[in-house]
Amino acid sequence: MKLASLRDGRDGRLVVVGRDLAWCADARHIATTLQAALDEWDEAAPRLEALATDVEHKTIPLDRFHEREALSPLPRAYQWADGSAYVNHVALVRQARNAELPESFWTDPLMYQGGSDSFLPPRASIPLPDEAWGCDLEAEIVVVTGDVRQDATREQALDAIRLIGLANDVSLRNLIPAELAKGFGFVQSKPASAFSPVLVTPDELGEAWRDGKLHGVLKVDLNGEPFGRADAGEDMTFDFGTLVAHLAKTRDLAAGSIIGSGTVSNRDADGGPGKPIAEGGRGYSCIAEVRMVEQILTGEMRTPFLRHGDSVRIWMDDDRGRPIFGVIEQTVTPV
Repeated sequence: MKLASLRDGRDGRLVVVGRDLAWCADARHIATTLQAALDEWDEAAPRLEALATDVEHKTIPLDRFHEREALSPLPRAYQWADGSAYVNHVALVRQARNAELPESFWTDPLMYQGGSDSFLPPRASIPLPDEAWGCDLEAEIVVVTGDVRQDATREQALDAIRLIGLANDVSLRNLIPAELAKGFGFVQSKPASAFSPVLVTPDELGEAWRDGKLHGVLKVDLNGEPFGRADAGEDMTFDFGTLVAHLAKTRDLAAGSIIGSGTVSNRDADGGPGKPIAEGGRGYSCIAEVRMVEQILTGEMRTPFLRHGDSVRIWMDDDRGRPIFGVIEQTVTPV
């Protein structure tokens, strides 16, 4: 099934959305918000599934689903932790800086905790006070968990995944070096992220969801032109079971925790850095990566970060060419 939160107060109102994203049904008689549904998932999920069946069969009153009326499905969350599951992306950054990649990066996931008190709606602007901050998009896959006990195994962590979706994890690249130099992690350089209009249960994805990975082409357009067409199931060093178990190593995770994959990144078919789409490659899921490739190949970064007026579009199609999770579509605006 597919779930969304429409504008209604701070936490939105829960709706069940049809597979084609055209229609939806109010689910407040089951759970007022998505967080409430996640808190009581064993009870709420079967009733939401029954409502989803009614939506597909159109046996109940329905409303048109308009993605522009959707908030991020969890407009705020108890936890948002982002990993770096595509080590190729990290390796390129290190190579561009002539820095060695520690061997542990291939066995121990990188992860940071982001701000989760407020997320951007999927069709909201990206507010940018200063272009000099180096605003970047980051197209990612995310999962939302139920309760996960401390020191859960990978298999237990996989069983706790309730929903899957997409994210634009906005970064302010030019603020990052000074923050990391303090040795205390990201704060100002990681502003509010946006998530896809709908989240989807694993069973809805069929064979596209297997081995703890979402297999499919993550599409990114920049200013109306194809920018990224990376396959999210390839080159993913750490699957979501591993990422969730990593986060839960020393503490319990609460239902409604969001865990991200980090920037989706593919190597080229010849094993080298990925190529732009215009050159027959799969492109990129963030601007920083193309800049790293430019640095490696030419010694100069040429592609600029996002500027006021730039537009970003992120989505993934099913085998019939329909967006699975809806579309994240944002324009960078001054504040």
